[in-house]
Amino acid sequence: MSLAVTLLTDLVESAARRLGPDYDIEIVEMHHRHKIDAPSGTALALGHAAAAGRGVALDEVAQRGRDGETGPRRGGDIGFASLRGGDVVGEHTVIFAAAGERLELAHKATSRQIFARGAVRAALWAVRQPPGLYDMRDVLGLR
Repeated sequence: MSLAVTLLTDLVESAARRLGPDYDIEIVEMHHRHKIDAPSGTALALGHAAAAGRGVALDEVAQRGRDGETGPRRGGDIGFASLRGGDVVGEHTVIFAAAGERLELAHKATSRQIFARGAVRAALWAVRQPPGLYDMRDVLGLR
């Protein structure tokens, strides 16, 4: 229900499509120490957006952690790194890295109130719509 994460997802898909395979994609996320799943659902959604931008299935290119001697990075992979600690609500950074430059798109949630704000905006938007199935991309006019 985060408006900014919804926009970030759209930006990630667009960047992956436009930058192409010369840019490695890494997704770094951090949450509070009590979170039990990794990567987070938001990180996976960002991964799916990046994969869609490249026209591939995330399951075929996801690299969910590296440890020890892993060898060189495989071209086309979308990497995930999950961090846990403290009381972090949620931080997500999508890194597009190529020779000589790097683009980082990030969102940092410092309060869970952002989810309520997004839900209220969606509800106010939805009451003006005909019956149907909608998501936050529709609310922000991204479709």
